[in-house]
Amino acid sequence: MNFKGLLLGLGAMAVSFSVLAATPKYIFYFIGDGMGMGQAMAGQTYNRVALGNEQPLMMMQFPYGGMIETYSASSTVTDSAAAGTALSTGHKTKNGMLGMDADTVAVTSMAKVLHDAGWGVGLVTTMAPDDATPGAFYAHVPNRNMFYEIGRQAAESGYEFIAGATWRGELDNSGKSRGLHDYIRSKGVDLVTSIEAVDNSKSRRVFLYSESPFTSGDIGYTVDSIPGMLTLPDMTRAAIDHLERVSPDHFFMMVEGGNIDHLGHGNDGGGLAIEVLNFNEAIAQAYNFYLKHPDETVIIVTADHETGGMSVGNRHVGYTSYPQYVPYQAISKDNFSRKVKELLKNQPDMTWDQFKEFTAEKTGLWKQVPIKARQEKKLKEIFDDTFEKRMALADEKTLYSSFNALANEVFNVLNEIQGYGWTTGSHTGNPVPVYAIGDGMEIFGSRMDNTGIAPRLLRLAGLQ
Repeated sequence: MNFKGLLLGLGAMAVSFSVLAATPKYIFYFIGDGMGMGQAMAGQTYNRVALGNEQPLMMMQFPYGGMIETYSASSTVTDSAAAGTALSTGHKTKNGMLGMDADTVAVTSMAKVLHDAGWGVGLVTTMAPDDATPGAFYAHVPNRNMFYEIGRQAAESGYEFIAGATWRGELDNSGKSRGLHDYIRSKGVDLVTSIEAVDNSKSRRVFLYSESPFTSGDIGYTVDSIPGMLTLPDMTRAAIDHLERVSPDHFFMMVEGGNIDHLGHGNDGGGLAIEVLNFNEAIAQAYNFYLKHPDETVIIVTADHETGGMSVGNRHVGYTSYPQYVPYQAISKDNFSRKVKELLKNQPDMTWDQFKEFTAEKTGLWKQVPIKARQEKKLKEIFDDTFEKRMALADEKTLYSSFNALANEVFNVLNEIQGYGWTTGSHTGNPVPVYAIGDGMEIFGSRMDNTGIAPRLLRLAGLQ
């Protein structure tokens, strides 16, 4: 057989296999917000080197892998709204637009198609449930910041389960209630604030949320170990249990690891590696379900875009990296910066030795994590400018945070020592990975555009 004939034969075999593949009853769609290959490998390297795990991350054990391009209709570098719309509906749109095409015409998400066909639907995120990625699966607005309108559309979706942080449309700019919570309840939704309440609910529709203490509207970072905070693995488990109760025959779940993106914006390499492991634990919840229903379940893991231009390795560490220093980091860059600002306000006479002790406790620097003389010299200069000279050094601002100059330099040092490199505090146009498992999921083992996932999953489910 010549080469052309071989290709045709292989294509025919692939088509034949797809036809014979069983129609799934359960679809899990995981989106690591901002998770490019650098972020995935940061998690994997931390998992292997620092934690000593011989088994790769769960997603990296899946039999099919590919990559997707992420550009939007308006830019080579997408935002989360345009990317979420492409991933959920198969349509490109302009940055900032949600559930609409570039001409502001509403487009239908695969979750809606499945729900209309009788499937239960659950959406889980570490971010606000009215944020771009979850919103792309139910909302149609020209501006992703229309939180009140997005929240009302969530209530009107009919979906059985939504979980995340704060509903940002509940309060107006003055802090007064706009009645969104009441509107959600009026649609037959049990609006709860704990996993226990989900487990005990008798309602078909349950929305779980957590009042976020952060302006960015997330549930909190894994590295900060906030007591009582919701976690992505727990919310994922609760969603699976709920959907098994109310829609045992068919259900669809989208699960977003949104904190990966926020940590990428802040260039917090250690915190991000830990967050990828948290995302991996959520995937493991779905994989445990898959093991019980292997012929009926499919799982796909991907990202909406890459954030930060992250690399494992930088110009300072040569042909290596040092993820073994990450476990000594017990705080996110966001939280560390907040604490430095509190010290400036409440302990303005802090000495350099006191600051070193504080930083060592939170990051491992000067204790378990070695620091070079030039790094310490620069930190001391910024400390003197900040605490002794009381100079108003400019904060570094990113999309979601504003970092004190001293805190920013501490984390520059941590990244350098741990071995993480960055090119930006924003998104990039880099491709992102795809990992898949389940009958028929070999269709994702190639290069594709981000508009290709939703239509393929619907075809696999026999609905397109």
